[in-house]
Parts: sequence; structure tokens; C-alpha cells
Amino acid sequence: MQSTPETPNRAPQFLGRDTPLPASPEEAVLDYVPNPRPGLTFLVRFVSPEFTSLCPVTSQPDFAHLVIDYVPGETIVESKSLKLFLGSFRNHNGFHEDVTVGIGVRLFEEMRPQWLRIGGYWYPRGGIPIDVFWQSGQPPEGLWLPDQGVPGYRGRG
Repeated sequence: MQSTPETPNRAPQFLGRDTPLPASPEEAVLDYVPNPRPGLTFLVRFVSPEFTSLCPVTSQPDFAHLVIDYVPGETIVESKSLKLFLGSFRNHNGFHEDVTVGIGVRLFEEMRPQWLRIGGYWYPRGGIPIDVFWQSGQPPEGLWLPDQGVPGYRGRG
């Protein structure tokens, strides 16, 4: 069972355990634990520079550099469960737009942060890099919001 802000797991279920990658994003379970600093506005950033999924037409691998920024509400996402969730896309067929936005929307709907944004910086497919961005709304007033730090494509690395 997934934890939610109403019922966050008190003990993350994957930490300290040998856990295989879920077979699909739909089967992946994300753990949410209580925000250790409730009442404060702060930014959490996760970077996945070697994210992979599959092209929905050719089933060839697609590669991206993902940057996920969020301002916690009542909960935070536990990082190992996020790693397993992102890894579950290795065998998932999806267009860049659907994969990137789908990750952001799922995290936003389940975790219910104050604010979330995701940048998907995809390596070229057919000679064209595709960058996809989604955010839940305006960032909170006074939030220090650094640039995502991924340059425009020029042999991105």
C-alpha cells in the first residue's frame, strides 16, 4: 500500500532491504515520510542524470537528465523509493512528454507538496533533443529557486 500525507509510512519499506526494480511505473510504490521541518519553506532537489525509458514506437532506449524540485508539505518522498520508481521506467514505453509530466503529476498528486516542478532534458532522438518541463503552479513567495543547471544541448553530459 502506498503511503499518503494522511497515512505516511513511519518506517520506509525499502531502506536496508534488497529490493528489485518494480516491473513498471504502475507497480512502483513510493514511500512518503513526515516532513522533518514542517512550517518551513525549503526546496528539495533530486537529479537523475542517467534516466532511461523506451521509445513507444521502436522500443529503443531513450536517455534523459531529470531534475525534480519540490517544496514539501506534510511529507517528503523517501529517496530509495523514488530511485526504484524512476528505475521502473527502464522497460516502460512512453513519449518524452508523457514520461516527464507523468512523473511530476504522480509525485504531486501523491505527496501533495506545496509546489513541484520537473525538467526532463532528453538526449537527441532522430537528431532532435527534446526538453520537457512541468510545474504545479507558482513557487511559494520568497523561495530560493536555483536554476536547474542543465545546459542547452551541446553534447549534454
